[in-house]
Amino acid sequence: MEHSRLSRRALLLAAGSAAAATAADLAGAPNVLLILVDDLGFGDLSSYGASDLQTPNIDRLVSEGVRFDNFYANSPVCSPTRAATLTGKYPDLVGVPGLVRTMPADNWGYLSQNAVLLPQMLKEAGYHSGIVGKWNLGLSTPNTPNERGFDHFHGFLGDMMEDYYTHLRHGRNYMRRNEDVIDPKGHATDLFTEWATDYLDERKRDGRKFFLYLAYNAPHVPIQPPPEWLDRVKRREPGITEKRAKMVALIEHLDMSIGRVLAALKKNGQTEKTLVLFTSDNGGQVSAGASCGRLRGAKEDMFEGGIRVPMCAVWPGRIPAKSRCDQVALTMDLPATICRAVGITPPKDLNGVSLLAAMEGNSQSLTPRDLIWVRRDGGMRSQGRDYYAFRRGAWKLLQNHPFEAMQLYNLETDPGETTNLVESQPQLHRELTAQLMLHLQEAGRVPWEPPRS
Repeated sequence: MEHSRLSRRALLLAAGSAAAATAADLAGAPNVLLILVDDLGFGDLSSYGASDLQTPNIDRLVSEGVRFDNFYANSPVCSPTRAATLTGKYPDLVGVPGLVRTMPADNWGYLSQNAVLLPQMLKEAGYHSGIVGKWNLGLSTPNTPNERGFDHFHGFLGDMMEDYYTHLRHGRNYMRRNEDVIDPKGHATDLFTEWATDYLDERKRDGRKFFLYLAYNAPHVPIQPPPEWLDRVKRREPGITEKRAKMVALIEHLDMSIGRVLAALKKNGQTEKTLVLFTSDNGGQVSAGASCGRLRGAKEDMFEGGIRVPMCAVWPGRIPAKSRCDQVALTMDLPATICRAVGITPPKDLNGVSLLAAMEGNSQSLTPRDLIWVRRDGGMRSQGRDYYAFRRGAWKLLQNHPFEAMQLYNLETDPGETTNLVESQPQLHRELTAQLMLHLQEAGRVPWEPPRS
């Protein structure tokens, strides 16, 4: 375990910062609350167009800051996006092209020991870092949250729970408080909310600046809302299907929980000093009752419905309320953004870029860049191989499993991805494919399985 614990100076050098931030730099630095929810579809907030559910707390967040209209998860599934969110790099460049699962025969990722995570980046600035909720980047040493830079962990190591009340996966308990196994009682969403408010109260008492990564597992399957929430939805929405009612209830219960966390911030006097970011790790699972709005596809797809997600940022006094941003951005941009917000230099080798200027209303566009999405998986559909999407401007090359031909769409003229232009744009198809292959060569140098013992 000790070999993975880098000194603060070593972490700083690994992150590429030339020097520690000065006291003046940090005087106005905010706390950071990053809320990542699980499988929330682009069409499953009332502020993003849903008419059969009510999400007043998340909607209030959206209205109090900047709403992103073209924000993307780095992958159509959990672990790769989480790796990108915490490292600022493409997930296959840090060893997580697919899901980190509890069964070794179906595991497709291993978080690289060379990867520097956001809590490590923030250490030199004196931040206390906590994660509450779902980790999904490793089940044991050296890839547990405390070993990868978090000062506090209260949550679930695994990929999913098979029951929101028993919290087990394949009959095993992956609930932890730091390194201790725990067996709490209650709905997982309620537990994570309680633990998040406890963390905020602790930082209120000790006065330390904090980074809290609040990673809910809702509304991931199993779609298991508390019964009273389901009853409320059925009474309010006559004619709603059972499947959709359960999803709506689970999301509304999640919204209430996020409201409790925001209320704790306000009670503690932390609201005005905190940058709050909200997004989802991938698109909604339509087969479980989710909605991706007008977008084609869903979770696991490289179509827009699988990777385009809601996103908002709130920072009182810095980010204008009721503002919109149409910049194309990804979850891997969040580490650079957070570093800039707190006054430290982001690591030089990040693939992500800072969105802070765009959040603050700067109309200058980001430098044009090619973007890549990846997923590796097993089963007969993927057989341990990768599939990708690649975007340059409005052009998007994609496939939804490794054995189908690439498809090409122009999102400006065809946002619904209805007309495949591969045959009519052969030169562009070749150019984008060639650029994607360069990325594959780079990613091929990064191991994605744990070393043999």
